[in-house]
Amino acid sequence: MARTTKKRILVASGVNLDLLGKREPEIYGSTTLSTIEDELRKINPTLAKAFGLEAAELIFYQSNHEGQFLEKLSEGWDGAVINPGAWTHTSLALADRLAGLKLPFAEVHLSNIAKREAFRQHSYSAPHAVGVCFGFGSASYTAGLSGLYAWLAKQS
Repeated sequence: MARTTKKRILVASGVNLDLLGKREPEIYGSTTLSTIEDELRKINPTLAKAFGLEAAELIFYQSNHEGQFLEKLSEGWDGAVINPGAWTHTSLALADRLAGLKLPFAEVHLSNIAKREAFRQHSYSAPHAVGVCFGFGSASYTAGLSGLYAWLAKQS
């Protein structure tokens, strides 16, 4: 019997992710952020139900302004899927905010950061995540959401 537990999930995309589909498609692919969001909206009811979260609500957010991004994370979410973009590798402020909030989140990246430049292989935010998914293009968001739902279901 499935549990009906409404969750509010933030899907937050950081700096330069508004350029998806245009910026370095050989690395990030040709899929736009709005297409990724549409795909998540479409699969969300089925995915949420599979984990007993029948009324999971996704709220999408993208910002190129770090302070605004940090504020959005603080709005009382049940969980999040976060692609911080370059802030992954540079932002102690993001890491500190995530540690302080204790927000359960999945960190996602389109490219395989383990194969990228040395500075891109380190994430300040990943140690605070319940899981990290990277290298699967836009499917990294779906995998991250699925993993987050599995984690949330175990907490219930």
